[in-house]
Amino acid sequence: MAIHKPPGTQDLLPGTVEKWQLVERKARDLCRRYNYKEIRTPIFEATELFERGVGETTDIVEKEMYTFTDRGDRSMTLRPEGTAGVVRSYIENKLFGAPDIVKLYYMGPMFRYERAQAGRYRQFHQFGVEAIGADDPALDAEVIALGYRFFQEIGLSGVVVEINSVGTPAIRQSFRAELLAFLEPMRETLCKDCQSRINRNPLRVLDCKHDQDKFEAAPSILDHLDEACRHHFERVRDYLEDMDIPYTVNSRLVRGLDYYTHTAFEYKAQGIGSIDTIGGGGRYNGLVAEVGGDDRPGVGLGIGLERALLLLEKQQVALELETGTDVYLIGFGDAAVRALPGIAQRLRASGVAAELDYQGRKPKALFKAAERSGAKYALILGEDELSRGEIGMKNLATGEQTQVPMDDLVSTVRRHLAESIDEQ
Repeated sequence: MAIHKPPGTQDLLPGTVEKWQLVERKARDLCRRYNYKEIRTPIFEATELFERGVGETTDIVEKEMYTFTDRGDRSMTLRPEGTAGVVRSYIENKLFGAPDIVKLYYMGPMFRYERAQAGRYRQFHQFGVEAIGADDPALDAEVIALGYRFFQEIGLSGVVVEINSVGTPAIRQSFRAELLAFLEPMRETLCKDCQSRINRNPLRVLDCKHDQDKFEAAPSILDHLDEACRHHFERVRDYLEDMDIPYTVNSRLVRGLDYYTHTAFEYKAQGIGSIDTIGGGGRYNGLVAEVGGDDRPGVGLGIGLERALLLLEKQQVALELETGTDVYLIGFGDAAVRALPGIAQRLRASGVAAELDYQGRKPKALFKAAERSGAKYALILGEDELSRGEIGMKNLATGEQTQVPMDDLVSTVRRHLAESIDEQ
């Protein structure tokens, strides 16, 4: 029996992976401009990190984690999200000793065992940022703006930002009784997940994707905010308006993780099925202390790259991909063919993408291979050219061909490639 990829995973093949590389490059450049530095944490961590950091009553911890016992009899979990690992690293590596706030970004695979659907896989990829060390609402706005700018720069349209304040643990506790009174009469009409959440974490019922139509008259946590929380939320809104970031307030937005305080936000877009959220985040004051460090305020976001790429496809966004080679080398005669690998190496060492035939194909097939490779030029070497120290250079778009001295080949190819870029 043939071995297949695990359910809920995908192979990213040539032709597709270039789109990923483009999106990743844009994310990295954006983080450079916002002064976020890359961090790479392990793909698996101690299970306790996610139980304490993400929250034991979340769907992630209760139902979705890939957990295993290693040979040292330790419980380990493939990371289901990025923030907890970054916070653990922040504490363990004493990054809190820096005089400035710590601004980090990450990209990589996450793992959740859930039903695969449009843009959602069991192994998926996230781009995320974390800013730790300041309680300034301007930092909340900066993180939201960075995510919104990311969607703009990859070419997506129709992305909207929804924001809310989930207050503090004390405020949520005071809101709990009013929310329970609203939810209890409809308990039996809610989905099974919501029925189990009501008593343990009723605020998370509002995050349900199935029963949103039942919560339109739900009490608003915004009515329970104290003066400090109200002020923080108002300032976030002021900064977003200063930055020209369009947003709407959604008082039922709570996100699916327990560590959020104050600001919570999501990016939404139509076109990828019933799940329209393509990213989100919020402030997590208290998480650093929960994971085991001295308390430091923080705020961050996570963006699902599969969903972003699926939306790019749905919106038929034309991406400027770096594909194909620059030149394709063709030789006629044993001595000419023997010389091609050395010539290709010189070109590659100078930054030119070069390809040649390794299958002994005939001339007609060689020119077809050159066209398939996406090469801009074919470099043609025969016995006569070899004896004269020259090589033919053919523009595959126009058919124009010239002879180039071998000693000038690298500089000539680079000049022609630069001119073709300028013409574009």
